[in-house]
Amino acid sequence: MNLLGPLPYLVAGWLLLVGVYGLVTSRNLVHAVGCLAVAQSSTYVLLMSVGFRRGGTAPVFSDTSPQSVVVDPVVQALALTDVVVGATVTALLLALVIQLHNRHSTVDPDRLNALRG
Repeated sequence: MNLLGPLPYLVAGWLLLVGVYGLVTSRNLVHAVGCLAVAQSSTYVLLMSVGFRRGGTAPVFSDTSPQSVVVDPVVQALALTDVVVGATVTALLLALVIQLHNRHSTVDPDRLNALRG
């Protein structure tokens, strides 16, 4: 049961829309990678809002009672995995943009004529 109401879900949706809008309107591949990272950050907000429990503690029962309120450890693991995958994908895409710039001297998708079919 989420006690925060709809605000985190609205923030997650807004971040996704802002990131996708920037991705669609981008004329620079570095900017597009940044917008993709913003869109992907909406999943962090979504996962944290799903796993939030007011007054919840870490799910370690060695020093607390089993009846105490704890946050969901699965959501924490998913969020951590999401951060690692997001950082890896961003780094890979930026490395590809650097290689593209070295070969074609541009990061503007409209000027990459050699890649057209």
